[in-house]
Amino acid sequence: MLDQGVTGGTSSSRIRPPWISSFYQGGMSGVRCLTLLGALLSTQSDALAQAVGSDDGQIVEKVEISILNPSADPQVNQRVTDLVRRNINIFPGKPFNRSEANLGVSRAARQAAIADAQLDVLPGQTGGLVVTVKASLGEKVLREDRGYLLTGERSDLPVLFDREGTVIVGKLETLSMIYGNANAWYGRPDLFLAGNPLASGEMADEGASAWAEGFIHSGIYGLTPLGENIYAYGGLSGILSGSAGTELFTDESRYHIGVEDAYLGLVGGQTSEAGDRLLWNVSAGRKRYAIGDSMIIGNTASNGDERAALQSNPRWAADMLVLGQLRYNNTLAEAFYLDPDELPVVDSQTRMAGINLETDLGLGFNLAGSFIKVLESDYSYFALTPPDPVSATLGRDGLQVYDARLNWKQPDGQFFADAEFAVQRNDNFDMYATAIAGEVGYQFQEIPWTPLISYRYAQFSGDDPATSRFERWDPLLSGGNGEQWVQGINHFKLFQDSNLVTHRIQLRLRPSPKVELVPQFWIFTADSGTNLGGNPALSFLGSEQLGYEANLTGKWFISQQMMVQAHVAATFPGEAAKQAASGDLDPWWSAMAFLRIAF
Repeated sequence: MLDQGVTGGTSSSRIRPPWISSFYQGGMSGVRCLTLLGALLSTQSDALAQAVGSDDGQIVEKVEISILNPSADPQVNQRVTDLVRRNINIFPGKPFNRSEANLGVSRAARQAAIADAQLDVLPGQTGGLVVTVKASLGEKVLREDRGYLLTGERSDLPVLFDREGTVIVGKLETLSMIYGNANAWYGRPDLFLAGNPLASGEMADEGASAWAEGFIHSGIYGLTPLGENIYAYGGLSGILSGSAGTELFTDESRYHIGVEDAYLGLVGGQTSEAGDRLLWNVSAGRKRYAIGDSMIIGNTASNGDERAALQSNPRWAADMLVLGQLRYNNTLAEAFYLDPDELPVVDSQTRMAGINLETDLGLGFNLAGSFIKVLESDYSYFALTPPDPVSATLGRDGLQVYDARLNWKQPDGQFFADAEFAVQRNDNFDMYATAIAGEVGYQFQEIPWTPLISYRYAQFSGDDPATSRFERWDPLLSGGNGEQWVQGINHFKLFQDSNLVTHRIQLRLRPSPKVELVPQFWIFTADSGTNLGGNPALSFLGSEQLGYEANLTGKWFISQQMMVQAHVAATFPGEAAKQAASGDLDPWWSAMAFLRIAF
């Protein structure tokens, strides 16, 4: 059981054709991936498996273009607005990446009609991000070269170099966190951590305990023209992380330094006279990837253990991602090969490949579907009854996943709804596992704090011991953050997304434009009394009642570079956990606060 956690010169019209910046880098948590920027298809996650606090990987709710010195001619303003949109490569409903966004805005700022452009990111009304680009119209046809390495001006940061079509931006992100528990593991780590390969030394248990952790993530990302219709891009970054104190699995102080992003890619395309856009993108290397809302693929890297930073969860990049993307207007097709970056102590040697399709149907509807095939894996399943055929090896190798998603948001309205359905089969034995999720929500725009209330139902099948068919859902790389598929701040650490039925009621409250409160209430039940493959202490359940949780998360966006986030959570054991412990268990309380600074 793993805790997954708990972002003057040459004419720019000649150097950068306008089609390139409408290229979307699609997808994670996510894993939701730093690539080019302005010109690529995005590969989401951290989110946050809890990239807590980072805006990388969060869903863009709205994109606004503001002209600070508009022309008296509205047609001029409209053309400039369209020019900015084509260049920034930011799309509603897609994962946000600050490094990519900075590159895209830098591209927009070099267009002949624009004197300057600045990025502004604030939390949106439905839990995503509102991205605003503030542009100033320019009188000069060409702009001066810019970037800190050329001008020495701090105001140019994070742009380091911007000349003749080549743009390089820097990344620097730090996070410092304190985390505390009371009666972690319901006060029984001896029971609920028995046999866990991550458990060593002392760990959080009955009574109060606390630890501190953090990380520094630094790197560079850039792109350069190879010709009029093709760009090369890439990124390289590293993470220093550390932990000290008594955390959930150990009390060993440690730190870790490792490469995070390391990838190269090419992007190109063309725009017809009518405005139809055909765009392509290929990339390979260490990079983050996610599909949809991260129900199946979101956490393409693992944290904790020797890598430290268990809850701040800074690492997202897969060991290897080979990604090809093709976009025609509002339809995206992706093909990928993925080798996730798992912890060495529990590395399942899983490799997978797949395709992902997404399209905008209009009227607020988006339709998507994916197919994933596990090419190889050492991960094993467990069942009371032999597989069919009996000679088959019961494991992840040969797994097939079919996934369909439909999202709707009332155009300029207050209602939204999401649905996802997936089926798992296996080449080597009879398997039929299912996952289904649906959420509906409504925002009260006319009352104080503009509350948004939503209800989500999710079910991940468990195995039926009365059949020879295997029905237990394999969560693969499910995750994101506590508002995606980390289901329960504390409960997720005991019972992950398999053999699980959840009901979630969530509110979003906005006391001020820079402060957000997110209370949640959860009910957890089991789909089957047979839970082999989950927490060993809960292999056989005497009750479907797993537990309840109430939590509250607060976010304060102090500035574009700085934010504070905190939570308090209380998790109450259900009858299944009490029976496993042969007695009463204490509620599990946790509290956390962190400061994040990013450039």
